[in-house]
Amino acid sequence: MLRHEIRPGRAVAGLVMLALAAGYAADAAGVWNAPWVFFFPLFFGGLWLAATATWVNYMIRRRRDARKASTENAAAPPSSSGDQAMR
Repeated sequence: MLRHEIRPGRAVAGLVMLALAAGYAADAAGVWNAPWVFFFPLFFGGLWLAATATWVNYMIRRRRDARKASTENAAAPPSSSGDQAMR
């Protein structure tokens, strides 16, 4: 049983931010000479990718929960099934 739900959008955003931090650290250390404009497309592309992953996860969960709710409510409620005595 899962202790918490998986959030793929946050994972993607975290990985992109780690990549940006590594790029800035490499640039600051002099190992890699990257122009400052390089980091903007990486940042905004990562945010877009994280938003897309979050939206896909939301749609999958919404469909799964709707399917689960429709199978739970398939039977008639006990008060109308005739199992209880009428007064």
